[in-house]
Amino acid sequence: MNTLSFLTLSLFSLCFIASFSHALSNGFSVELIHRDSPKSPYYKPTENKYQHFVDAARRSINRANHFFKDSDTSTPESTVIPDRGGYLMTYSVGTPPTKIYGIADTGSDIVWLQCEPCEQCYNQTTPIFNPSKSSSYKNIPCSSKLCHSVRDTSCSDQNSCQYKISYGDSSHSQGDLSVDTLSLESTSGSPVSFPKIVIGCGTDNAGTFGGASSGIVGLGGGPVSLITQLGSSIGGKFSYCLVPLLNKESNASSILSFGDAAVVSGDGVVSTPLIKKDPVFYFLTLQAFSVGNKRVEFGGSSEGGDDEGNIIIDSGTTLTLIPSDVYTNLESAVVDLVKLDRVDDPNQQFSLCYSLKSNEYDFPIITVHFKGADVELHSISTFVPITDGIVCFAFQPSPQLGSIFGNLAQQNLLVGYDLQQKTVSFKPTDCTKV
Repeated sequence: MNTLSFLTLSLFSLCFIASFSHALSNGFSVELIHRDSPKSPYYKPTENKYQHFVDAARRSINRANHFFKDSDTSTPESTVIPDRGGYLMTYSVGTPPTKIYGIADTGSDIVWLQCEPCEQCYNQTTPIFNPSKSSSYKNIPCSSKLCHSVRDTSCSDQNSCQYKISYGDSSHSQGDLSVDTLSLESTSGSPVSFPKIVIGCGTDNAGTFGGASSGIVGLGGGPVSLITQLGSSIGGKFSYCLVPLLNKESNASSILSFGDAAVVSGDGVVSTPLIKKDPVFYFLTLQAFSVGNKRVEFGGSSEGGDDEGNIIIDSGTTLTLIPSDVYTNLESAVVDLVKLDRVDDPNQQFSLCYSLKSNEYDFPIITVHFKGADVELHSISTFVPITDGIVCFAFQPSPQLGSIFGNLAQQNLLVGYDLQQKTVSFKPTDCTKV
């Protein structure tokens, strides 16, 4: 874990548009619209509703490969999956403001967007930001501490700081590291503005980006992530509540909150320490799983690495990935209690699948024992439908790779990050009613 990929694009198998739902005195919330919801511009009523689960199985392993692989270069690297990955957040940059759509990425530490004049830009369906029209835009000089705080920067002939990000599929973005005002809309009609936010103004961008997205909004750790830069204004707090993927309430949206609006409190809240092992990623300590009366130990796994901070919690990976030996024991415990006919996955992505002729089967609850926090996972978080009449176990072995607690396991949980107190909290919640 010494050289984790530093700027890693979240590959959430859902796609969301984010817009401000309300602003509070010391916090605000963002609406996250499922890419397959009728409210989404990506909605395709004729699309196979199961395909994104199959695609997610492939991407979850690819994402783990880039989270945990060692790199001999200082250039940040990741894999980018077009359209099928990420949240899209609406925000504005500049004075006067230009509306931007960016992929909200919990595994990245910088905000970058396409800028005019383009030396090379991918096809963007929304207007490209022109910094010459913003009175609050300023390039960062090479001598600035900000320039040296970002990895893989260089100096231009004009003595301005240049950033460069290269991704695992040969996609890239490079241009001027700069500051400008970033504004977020509110239902009051008055935008919430944050001056002098560090952004990457990319004039050379290529690869698998496209559509409405202008670039990336980094929500991970690191000195110039949006979370770090908003710092005291949000008290180091953010939270989300993810609506189940096959939610019957098609108009319900997931919520991403910041500041006081992100505080997780009340009955049923459990908290676990947030372990700092890397500048960007959020690590927790997982001790065991329980299925019925059987406990499956996680700590001390032959492939699990150090016990402290042994799993990344990630809203960008769909499935939950765990060491092969732990997976084998967990699958065995599930098989012992599920009395359904096993079937093969026709897509050959999942190892444990069942024939399910109705939605009424009572799957066992799986309890995740984090350090100091027991989190119960119900069937919506542990089994996914991959075709009509077949459901599969939403955990996968991750041989020789690290472990990731994915977003399916986080459905119908209010998940709160407090970076000052160094905790992550969980509260069972019907996210359709948040």
